[in-house]
Amino acid sequence: METLLRYRGRAVTTTDAHFIRTLIAAHPEQSRRALSATLCEAWDWRQENGVLRAMVCRGLMLALAREGHITLPPVRRQPPNPLGARASGVGGAGGTPLPIDTTPLTGPLRALGALTVVSVRRTPAEALFKGLMAAYHYLGYTQPVGEHLKFMVYAGTRPVALSAWSSAPRHLGPRDRFLGWSPAVRRHNISGIAYNTRFLILPWVQVPHLASHVLSRLTRALPQAWADAYGHPVYWAETFVDTTRYRGTCYRAANWQLLGKTQGRGKDDHTHQANRSIKDVLGLPLCRDYHARLLQTP
Repeated sequence: METLLRYRGRAVTTTDAHFIRTLIAAHPEQSRRALSATLCEAWDWRQENGVLRAMVCRGLMLALAREGHITLPPVRRQPPNPLGARASGVGGAGGTPLPIDTTPLTGPLRALGALTVVSVRRTPAEALFKGLMAAYHYLGYTQPVGEHLKFMVYAGTRPVALSAWSSAPRHLGPRDRFLGWSPAVRRHNISGIAYNTRFLILPWVQVPHLASHVLSRLTRALPQAWADAYGHPVYWAETFVDTTRYRGTCYRAANWQLLGKTQGRGKDDHTHQANRSIKDVLGLPLCRDYHARLLQTP
C-alpha cells in the first residue's frame, strides 16, 4: 500500500485515493464542499471539539487532484477574493470604503484608556477584520485552514490592532530543537501550539509601546479563547519575522525569544532549495509548565 502524500500529518495511501474516487462517483450531485464533509463523515475525521475537519479535507482533496490521483467535480462557486481590495487602496472587497474612523490616534499609551481584546471569528466584526487586514497588512488577508482565531483590539469603540492565529507549522527545526521534540512527540503535541500568522497595528495609530502591550494582552487571552473554540488549550505561541522588513522589536519587548531562523523553503517545499526570504523564528511560553505539557508521549 503506497503512500501518495502526507497532508497535515495524515498519510494518504493508494487505498485512500481509491476510496475517494469511489465516493465521488457515488455522489455525482455533490459539490466539492459537500464531498469534503461526506469524506470527513466516512473517515470520522474531526477536530478535538467534534467538528468535521472539512476545510482541511478540501485541501487534501485538492492536493490529490493536482497530482492526478483523483478528479474533482467542477467548481460551482468562486468565493470573493479579499486581496482584490488592495488594488483599489483603502477599502473592502470591490473597493467599497471600510466603515471605520481613520482619524489619527497619537499620544502616550495611557491616553488610549482600557483596551478590549475581542475574538471576532464567526461574528459580524469578522468582515471588517478581513477588510482591514487585506487593505493594510503587507501580506494581505488569506483564509486560514484548520484551527484558527481572529482578534481585534479596541480602544473604546475604535479598533487599533488586529491579530490572526492558526495551527502551527508541523516541521520547524528551531522550535523542535528548542522543545526537544522527536517526530513522534511533535505529532502528538503539535495541537498545543498556536502560530501568529498576522499582527497589525492600524496605520493611523501612532502610540509608543502599543504593539508590545497588545501582544502581551493577546497571548494572555489566547489559551482560553482557543479552548473555548476547539476544546483544548494551547501552551506555546510562535511566529516568523521577516527581517528584510522588520526587526521584531515589539515581540522581543513582549518577552518572545529568538529560537533560530527558517531555511527559506516554505511548508510545501519539494526542491530543498530556498525560495523565499529567511525569517527569524520567535516563541513564547503561554504557561509555566509548557515544556512538560508539550513533551507528553503518545
